Amino acid sequence: MKNPMLEAASLLLEKLLLISNFKLFSSGAPGEDKARSSSHGISSFHRGDVLEVPRTHLTHYGIYLGDNRVAHMMPDILLVLTKDRRLTQKVVSNQRLILGVIGRVASIRVDTVDDFAYGAEILVNRLDKSLKKKALLNEEVAQRAEKMLGTTPYSLLWNNCEHFVTYCRFGTAVSPQADKFCENLKIIIRDQRSVLASALLGLAAIICLGMASYTTLPAIFIPFCLWMAG
Repeated sequence: MKNPMLEAASLLLEKLLLISNFKLFSSGAPGEDKARSSSHGISSFHRGDVLEVPRTHLTHYGIYLGDNRVAHMMPDILLVLTKDRRLTQKVVSNQRLILGVIGRVASIRVDTVDDFAYGAEILVNRLDKSLKKKALLNEEVAQRAEKMLGTTPYSLLWNNCEHFVTYCRFGTAVSPQADKFCENLKIIIRDQRSVLASALLGLAAIICLGMASYTTLPAIFIPFCLWMAG
């Protein structure tokens, strides 16, 4: 049986991560502005390479399959609303992506290199050095990615595009980006100023909204939890 408290904490962490990286989705949807798309040197890519595209706050990852094709995990709310492949196979817009993150649904799909990169610089196999792990053979990496194509549950913390490529490339699903966010959150929680700030906000809510259960309980419970966690 799943612990409801752990599930609630996990959901809260994911929403915080989404909010902290909102600028990632604010510059327009892939495919909506082809002028931003540029041709990349795909002749230098090898089947099974990990391609990464730096964004404002996050890095997006995919596995190159050859022939100008990249397998990558993309949140997409349309997967919940329709099974029409003519609609879901179109390049995922930012609105679809954000709602897909909230709805926790995604697909591991294949797009062209330009649609994957959306005009940004592409870096190749940098995870090999940063994670200091031995990569599988490129063909095995590509085959793993191809076997995983299709709809999948999505989680910013536990099952994102980085988990997908690290599983394919190294055999173990990890996400340094999500780990870094959790570490930063721990630092904030351990800072006693967070307790004071939450207590002051709770007191302000009580003063403005009155002594009600929906104001008093959070005003006591949140600072107490932060104090205990610190």
